[in-house]
Amino acid sequence: MSAAIRMSAALCAGALALTACGGGSAEKTSKSAGEQAAGYPVAVTSCGKKAEVKAPPQRAVSLDQGSTEILLSLGLADRMAGTGTWTDPVLKNLAKENAKVERLADRYPSLEKVLAQEPDFVSASFLYTVGKGGVADRAKFTELGVPVYVSPTDCAGKDNDGGGDGKRVKTLTMDTVYGEIRDLAKVFGVEKRGEKLVAGLKGRVAKATDDIDASDAKLLYWFANSDAPYMAGCCGAPGIITRELGAKNVFDDTREEWPQINWETVADRDPDVLVIGDLTRKSQSAESAAAKIKFLESNPATKNLTAVKKKRYVLLSGQAMNPTVRTVDGIEQVAAGLRKFGLAK
Repeated sequence: MSAAIRMSAALCAGALALTACGGGSAEKTSKSAGEQAAGYPVAVTSCGKKAEVKAPPQRAVSLDQGSTEILLSLGLADRMAGTGTWTDPVLKNLAKENAKVERLADRYPSLEKVLAQEPDFVSASFLYTVGKGGVADRAKFTELGVPVYVSPTDCAGKDNDGGGDGKRVKTLTMDTVYGEIRDLAKVFGVEKRGEKLVAGLKGRVAKATDDIDASDAKLLYWFANSDAPYMAGCCGAPGIITRELGAKNVFDDTREEWPQINWETVADRDPDVLVIGDLTRKSQSAESAAAKIKFLESNPATKNLTAVKKKRYVLLSGQAMNPTVRTVDGIEQVAAGLRKFGLAK
């Protein structure tokens, strides 16, 4: 049996389950879905390709943590059939809802495992996740009749053709994150929830940046890897944090998203503050903040950095250093750190 036929059968089985199983409860589900379907089909364009849904998704699979946390923040756990690709514990305020959704894998789930969930919508934060080396090319999902949405933060104004983590042709802003929230809210028919979430995030940014001036502070963002460290360039999520606070990124002269930079160059730039990724995954060296700090304080090339000698560390989750709802956490936490260190007026 071909993959397309198997998927078609699975989707049909899922539709029958919603309308014909379980008596009264199924009838209620069917009626609810019918009422919500007014105004559909709905189409959104992401990373140059259109995703169209004919009704509000009932069995969505989110393949990156950033996308998962947006859907959970929109109150959509009951319409999610699975998640994958995690770097951090879920946000505490979302833990209860997240526990209702099956985690298919800590990293990339197999295509077969995703299809076994009978998905009617797939979302991802990164093109790589639905490309070669990830779960499966999004063309495969499209071929099987499953619409795919990829976050515009990974493609709008970004060149991903040069290898690595890509290069920002245009400077990323929170507006692109807000656009992703609105797109997903539109797909699921919960636009009011989307606007409420966006308003809440904007309010938090305004509060965190009120009357702050960190123009004299030089920051360095280290995501992972001690052998060939990934440092933030000018214009991704760390750039949003830096600009909102009026600070300076010591590597704002590169538009690469996460260039790998040697420690001698880091020593030459001598940052005032090190913003450190505190990751729980175990795919590279020095993932946790504790491992990073241990390296920094013992390595001859880094132990005399101003930030290290003064122990000016701000610890962020990996997701806060990616363009997601958690970028706002990053703004709040870096602002608090700069105030604590006396580097914000």
